[in-house]
Amino acid sequence: MKRTLFCALALFCINSAFGQAHRNIIVEKNEFGGPVYAGAPLLDVTASLVKAGGGAESFSIGTLLDSMVGPMAAKAEIRKLTRQYGVTRVDRFIMVFNYSVVDALKIATAQGVSLPTPKLDGTDLAKALVNHGTDSDGTFWTGYLLDKLLTHKIHMTVMDDIDKKWNKAADKDYHRISNQAHFDLSQALKIPGVKRASMH
Repeated sequence: MKRTLFCALALFCINSAFGQAHRNIIVEKNEFGGPVYAGAPLLDVTASLVKAGGGAESFSIGTLLDSMVGPMAAKAEIRKLTRQYGVTRVDRFIMVFNYSVVDALKIATAQGVSLPTPKLDGTDLAKALVNHGTDSDGTFWTGYLLDKLLTHKIHMTVMDDIDKKWNKAADKDYHRISNQAHFDLSQALKIPGVKRASMH
């Protein structure tokens, strides 16, 4: 009886420990939502994004949008976001977005990372960004995409830099408005099955 009870307790402890570790893997989330990606960065996509946005020295989300969907659609999206979030928050989002790309590239370069030759442009690049930021349940998360473009560690470092330069609210809005913008992009490009993040 005692031996049976001991075995049962041991089995319960092993299963509980395994279950807890398994849950930790599954539920690991980025600060502003979405799963953490811990794999190798998708540098070909990163290189394409940087080039489409005007290059490392003069990156602009406006240039990026123009190159992916055309000037008219890009301006329409900025107007739509402005109606949704207000001029002040969208202007700050644009500044933070531009800063985050330049900052990430500086950090990566200091770590010896070099980008390959860009291969994606236009709507192909737009679709790649949406697809790589979409979780297994179909939800697009900015943090998940940034992990893939930069590595999770660089993503976290850039977030710390944003918090210092602006504040946590600016960092959160950067992720929030980017969630919405990429969801809008998925709808414009008719990418099936993409869900809007709960933080939008």
